[in-house]
Amino acid sequence: MPEEEFESKLLDLARVTRVTAGGRRFRFRATVVIGDRKGRVGIGVAKGNDVSQAIEKAQKRAKRDLIQVPIKNETIPFEVETKYKSAKILLKPQKKGRGIIAGGVIRTICELAGINNITGKLLSKTNNKINIARATLKAFRELK
Repeated sequence: MPEEEFESKLLDLARVTRVTAGGRRFRFRATVVIGDRKGRVGIGVAKGNDVSQAIEKAQKRAKRDLIQVPIKNETIPFEVETKYKSAKILLKPQKKGRGIIAGGVIRTICELAGINNITGKLLSKTNNKINIARATLKAFRELK
């Protein structure tokens, strides 16, 4: 088996419940972002009976859903604003040496994509990490 070329980070882990006649059944939902720091990045969301199973499945889904991010001298080519469901984000290119000026989910995705200089701003009030992550990937797709 070849050396693992992708780095993965856990964005979100939630315990989800299904209520049946016999009581509550618990499962875990993992949201994972993977990237090679060379422009390829993807997110995966999966559920499993235990945490490790959920993370494993999410990583496999993320590998299937990889996108190529166009990187021009360590930043993105132009400014992009996009909306996915309730999450609205703005990504701006930055000069060399400014670093990643973004919080939480957007920062993690940009790091794993290999973008070193970018400004990211969450314009909506949502705290839904999955929607923010999908909005970020949608913004990267719009860069083509």
